[in-house]
Amino acid sequence: MDHGVVIRRHELSDAEWEFVRPLLPESLRGRKRLDDRRVLNGIVWKFRTGTAWRDVPERYGPWATLHTRFRRWAADGTFDRMLRAAQAKADTAGDIEWLVSVDSTVVRAHQHAAGARKGASMGFVKL
Repeated sequence: MDHGVVIRRHELSDAEWEFVRPLLPESLRGRKRLDDRRVLNGIVWKFRTGTAWRDVPERYGPWATLHTRFRRWAADGTFDRMLRAAQAKADTAGDIEWLVSVDSTVVRAHQHAAGARKGASMGFVKL
């Protein structure tokens, strides 16, 4: 399905975009803003590569726009909605096994790292 759009490594496929598109909030402002798919691809690129915001390629738009949109979508629950929708879809398809493993490892820290009072030693307090 070639629409003249080159899907680069680390970008959303058409199917992934169609899945998340309805989960994105609509712009309430009257001015034209940077395309959501372009911005989301920039955000995905940033996190998949582990780069700094300032190093995201300019093809995704200004890094400050990407960062602002990321923070807005994180604060308004957009990414939480995406996660819940993806989990529900995978669960319905039988792709998730809900087995939970709890590790009961105990890690001891030095008494001062644990917030012990100064002068406390081995459970005794100097008076």
